[in-house]
Amino acid sequence: MTIAIASGKGGTGKTTIAVNLAWWLSRQGMAVRYLDCDVEEPNGHLFLLPQLENLNTASIPVPVVDEILCDGCGECVRACEYKALVRLGKTVLVFEELCHGCGGCLVVCPSHAITEKGHVIGMVECGQSNEIEFISGRLNIGEPMSPPLIRQVLTHAKNDRINVVDAPPGTSCPVIAAVRKADFVLLVTEPTPFGLHDLGLALNMIHELKLPHAVVVNRAVPTVMSAREYCEEQKVDIFAEIPDDRRIAEAYSTGDIFCRTLPVHERYFKAIWSGIEKRLCQ
Repeated sequence: MTIAIASGKGGTGKTTIAVNLAWWLSRQGMAVRYLDCDVEEPNGHLFLLPQLENLNTASIPVPVVDEILCDGCGECVRACEYKALVRLGKTVLVFEELCHGCGGCLVVCPSHAITEKGHVIGMVECGQSNEIEFISGRLNIGEPMSPPLIRQVLTHAKNDRINVVDAPPGTSCPVIAAVRKADFVLLVTEPTPFGLHDLGLALNMIHELKLPHAVVVNRAVPTVMSAREYCEEQKVDIFAEIPDDRRIAEAYSTGDIFCRTLPVHERYFKAIWSGIEKRLCQ
């Protein structure tokens, strides 16, 4: 199955939950693949410390206009939804940074003046972290669009393992690209006004996608009931409430997986996995 770990905002502990869940599942003898789709700032490698075996460039097809064959009709410009093509007189200019690689301009060109070339947008890193297969995307600096790279990372998600997808934060196109084919989505939040506000945005997105989901509350404080009350109001399950424990923060600051250094906290990931199994077997 594929489990996506997402959040309405950055800084809630999404990667912390993702790497600890992947580690805990591997400790139970399960075959696990961790896919870091937070390609603008991937940091799962800081915790899993993989041995990288393959570095592959990732590219998208962008149009190349043959000025000899082009008659300046403008059909390609009218077809482009992303304003990546502009006509100046009879010359068509291509803005590669805006191109989504859809190929629509090539299809509509009556003069067959358009071909395509590869535009490199980043890297896909593949390796191994003990028993965990590691896949990560890394977007090139200055590239404005991450969904094409996220989709290339997800081509490595096969049915031979449990795929743990570390999604980008927020609710925009990159997140949708990362979670839309997941079997289950874990939404990580924190019991703060900002955290719960953005959890609401994430829940709206997941409802639109009609994906099974539940919440993990990170940095939970027993006396602060706001997250629990909010989830009860929204009729969404909380699978675990990770405590606001200084030792967890210390493990994070040294790049360690806190379940490994604090085995007492493994019970939270056992509860998460149990919740996912029950929901998917209903």
